[in-house]
Amino acid sequence: MTTLKLNNIKACVFDAYGTLFDVNAAAREEQAALGDKWEEVANNWRMKQLQYTWLRSLQKRHADFWQVTGDALDFALATSSIDDTELRDRLMNLYLKLSAYSEVKPMLETLKAANIRTAILSNGTQKMLDAAVENADIGHLLDGSYSIEDVGIYKPDPSVYQMAVDRLNVLPSEISFQSSNAWDAYAAKAFGFNVVWCNRFGQADEHLPGKPDAQITDLSALPPIVGA
Repeated sequence: MTTLKLNNIKACVFDAYGTLFDVNAAAREEQAALGDKWEEVANNWRMKQLQYTWLRSLQKRHADFWQVTGDALDFALATSSIDDTELRDRLMNLYLKLSAYSEVKPMLETLKAANIRTAILSNGTQKMLDAAVENADIGHLLDGSYSIEDVGIYKPDPSVYQMAVDRLNVLPSEISFQSSNAWDAYAAKAFGFNVVWCNRFGQADEHLPGKPDAQITDLSALPPIVGA
């Protein structure tokens, strides 16, 4: 865990999936149906979900994150030899209700008390983000929730990070960006943000441009870093 303190932070911007919301929660909820394959399904679902966003951006064949999420789930279920339409529908509906990590709400409350603005910047559609935010009861703690659908391309395209600058009307140097996804954290740093990588899963450092300023294991460590 880092002891670094970032200066002049006016806004904290968060990735959603894996950072604020537990991407494994849907499959975990269906353990009874998935059995000992639930983790395999969860991991393949998430891996393919990300791969499809990158590939669609490169191919310039955009589809929204709800479709990508469904396509990725179909791949994951097929990989585990599961053919169950009702289960597939339940898993997709559960993705709209992913639980927030336990430290998220108190962390956001601390930031708001310190007059630091807060926002989500995510690949998710606005409907998906609104559902997750409502389920977690954190809407009153956010100044915005921004979907890549407004620019029509997925992270890590720089136009996505520019959205936060434009919507919050602050400089990149006045934003601290948080993501649990290393590729996202590195790309946001290369864009010009201050970046705190929430390395929940103990990943090794990436060999990419834009090394994050700080690394933490969960978001409870964030407030003192940004001066809250």
